[in-house]
Amino acid sequence: MIGYLQDSILRIAALGGPVVLLLCALSVVVLAVILYKVWQFSAAGVGRHSALAAAIAAWDAGDRPAARDHLGRARSYLAPVVTMALDGQIDAARLEAEAEARFARLESGFRLLDSVAQLAPLLGLFGTVLGMISAFQALQGAGAQVDPSILAGGIWVALLTTAVGLAVAMPTSVVLSWFEARMDADRVLAQRAVHTVLAPQTRAPVVQPAGLPDHA
Repeated sequence: MIGYLQDSILRIAALGGPVVLLLCALSVVVLAVILYKVWQFSAAGVGRHSALAAAIAAWDAGDRPAARDHLGRARSYLAPVVTMALDGQIDAARLEAEAEARFARLESGFRLLDSVAQLAPLLGLFGTVLGMISAFQALQGAGAQVDPSILAGGIWVALLTTAVGLAVAMPTSVVLSWFEARMDADRVLAQRAVHTVLAPQTRAPVVQPAGLPDHA
């Protein structure tokens, strides 16, 4: 197995050069990061906030017991932030900071994916330029006996690095956009939850102490 892997690496290096090897290594790193982020999003419950949304709606309607009940069944990573608000934390900036801390943990790795999405096509272009230089050097060395196949072979090998760079960059960019869209939706939900809990449309009824007249 190890020998087969070494042979494959040597063939790739011989065909596309060190740039293709670097792009292949980047693709492995990107795949590992994506799989980890998918697991992390699933474990945190990103995008799965039905119980949390029900708790916010109940609180907004003035039904405090139902809001607490829904919140107790929530598995969202934003549930602790909403719990803080329900327990009396009225500083919106503090609550939003708590939510942002959770967003930051889930968004770790996004910059790496963005860097690869931007750098991979440039690396591919760089490999193409190096390949074209080698092809024209071979053509020059042929002198008067120019063989078009020498130039054609050099060009397609050179263009291979650009194709590999685009093949790495495009899926990375698509997956990163999907991750960012999920986080943006959760960020909107967190802001709505904080402001709804702090300023609900329906206030909880004030319970008048027994024995005191109602002067309302």
